[in-house]
Amino acid sequence: METVMSSPAPQKKNIFLRCLGAVGNFFKGIGLGILNFFKNIGLGIARFFKGLYIKFVDGSVGTKLSFLIFGAGNFYHKQFIKGFIFLAIQALFWVFMITSPVVNGTPYGFKALANLALQGSDGKMVYDPVTMEMVLVGKSDSFLMLLFGLTTIAAIILYLVVWCLNISSSYKADQDAKKGVMASTFKQDCGELLDSKFHVLMLTPTCLAALIFTLLPTILMICIAFTSYNLPAMQMDNTTLFHWVGFKNFTEMFNTSSTSRLGSEISNRFFPILGWTLIWAVFATFTCYFGGILLALLINKKGIKGKKIFRTIFILTIAVPQFISLLACRNLFGEWGPINNIISALGGDKVVFLGTENGTQNEIVAKVTVIVINMWLGIPYTMLMTSGILMNIPQDLYEAGTVDGASKSKMFFKITLPYVIFITTPYLIGSFVGNINSFNTIFLLTGGGPTHRPYIGGGTDLLVTWLYKLTIDDKQYNTGAIIGLLTFLITATITLITYRRSKAYNEEDTFQ
Repeated sequence: METVMSSPAPQKKNIFLRCLGAVGNFFKGIGLGILNFFKNIGLGIARFFKGLYIKFVDGSVGTKLSFLIFGAGNFYHKQFIKGFIFLAIQALFWVFMITSPVVNGTPYGFKALANLALQGSDGKMVYDPVTMEMVLVGKSDSFLMLLFGLTTIAAIILYLVVWCLNISSSYKADQDAKKGVMASTFKQDCGELLDSKFHVLMLTPTCLAALIFTLLPTILMICIAFTSYNLPAMQMDNTTLFHWVGFKNFTEMFNTSSTSRLGSEISNRFFPILGWTLIWAVFATFTCYFGGILLALLINKKGIKGKKIFRTIFILTIAVPQFISLLACRNLFGEWGPINNIISALGGDKVVFLGTENGTQNEIVAKVTVIVINMWLGIPYTMLMTSGILMNIPQDLYEAGTVDGASKSKMFFKITLPYVIFITTPYLIGSFVGNINSFNTIFLLTGGGPTHRPYIGGGTDLLVTWLYKLTIDDKQYNTGAIIGLLTFLITATITLITYRRSKAYNEEDTFQ
């Protein structure tokens, strides 16, 4: 008689080891993503120069001349209007760079590039024989020097883009000539911009606006983070100059024994405010998200009467401007507001809902209060969006689940919820990032309080409200730039990693 040996049951993996493995895979993914990013940049640069080399070798005399003189290739192929446009752009650029026009005593052009070293002068008093008074001359403004220098670099980048377009235009005419096709006229090129290249016509102004109003200010902010731009100290010294300090401002974040007021502010308040910012973003996002889903399911449930009335009531919170709703809630939950008056009338002690006084207990109450009020403002948005999604879920899925004997709760977790999450993942990520930068809710309700004297950052301050106080109220522009830069890095990292790893990105054309 044979004895059947039963194999031992597989041991469950240790939860700690699984969590450790998940964290390791997370950081491994970040590292691989960074490596691939720089690898793709290197490959892109190599392809760019390879393309230029091919155009120079295979191109006509006009194309070769286009590397030095804009529009030479277009003149060679008798495209005179395009040639004049390219040549005019080149001429204007070099006039701009060589003459270095001066605005408010600070030059653009080549001199602006030299001024990026921020080696300015406080000027000197000289006698003006015309007015017969002593006047200040030669005083430099470091902020304008930095701004004009970055603007000049942006102009150089745009010049290089036009240089590439000029070469490509000439090379395209070369290829048309080899095929026996006449080079396109200016009228034909304009017609293409209104037809097959309409996207170029529409996206070019957008890209230029993004460069001027988004990218350039962001780079300026990053640069200020590495300077000593501190307006109160500069005003005290009667100067408009600041200098590069490298990573000194960043090291202050970890120097808890810093004796300077600014260093102490950063080192002691950064991590508590960062932690609360992430906690706020998680709770503010998911309470509104799942609350909106449950509310939409309840309103759209069969047999519920007065659906239009319920939807209208909740939509009113969207129709009323947000700052009005927040100020109304601030008055309702204030120390002398109606809610505290009712509590007092019932014999209870007043509750400091919005943390207007110092104390850990009040701070916790204030944090809970702003999360609850945010639910009132945010749930209706998710409800409206989810209502449309629920109406578009294929009924065949529910019918198949009913045939298989699935309960309503199981169909919710296996069909409804995965479908809604799949569709709304980009919205969920955007909502999370938006809550990290949720200025209005915190600023209008608590003002960042309760205060933690002598620090500027309060108990409910987010990074963005702390940044506002440091820059607008206290004029600590270099510190504000650090906080803004770190906020950008946090939000950009979270957005890119979570979206790239989501099914909404990897399986955008399917739903399983």
